[in-house]
Amino acid sequence: YFQRILYQYMSKFSLIAMGGTFDIIHHGHITLLSTAFEISEKVIIGLTSDEFVQKKGKNPIHKYDERLKNLTSIIFKKFPNSYFEISQLNNDFGPAVFEKEVQALVVSDETKNQGNILNKLRTERNLSPVEIIVVPMTLAKDGKRISTTRIKNSEIDSDGNLLPIDK
Repeated sequence: YFQRILYQYMSKFSLIAMGGTFDIIHHGHITLLSTAFEISEKVIIGLTSDEFVQKKGKNPIHKYDERLKNLTSIIFKKFPNSYFEISQLNNDFGPAVFEKEVQALVVSDETKNQGNILNKLRTERNLSPVEIIVVPMTLAKDGKRISTTRIKNSEIDSDGNLLPIDK
């Protein structure tokens, strides 16, 4: 079913946006990136600034520069020949609000309401709304979602494998 949805979008867009903190890059992030690169010629990736991450109440392990380096390196390795731009996010949307060429926003189940907010902001600026592409959450081996928090808590690894509990 998921594959079928993806095929209808294949390189459908010339420019799409997505965003995240990308503190510990895990299988869920790879799925989001993979979807983005499959459906668009160019992807703008908003990477949250250290200040914005703190405002959101998160405590990342890595500072912005290291997250940027890790994200860039993963994209070059896993998605060679992809055309992308990484932009520092100091708010929820960054360039997706102002860039009139942006045609879609890639989000996870968890952040899909952001799409409606983005389209409201774009409408206020007389820009056309973007299509919202919702990528289902990637589940770990225990059926719960893969998240940076779970990885930091040593429950799972970045592929969603359960880690042994030390007693």
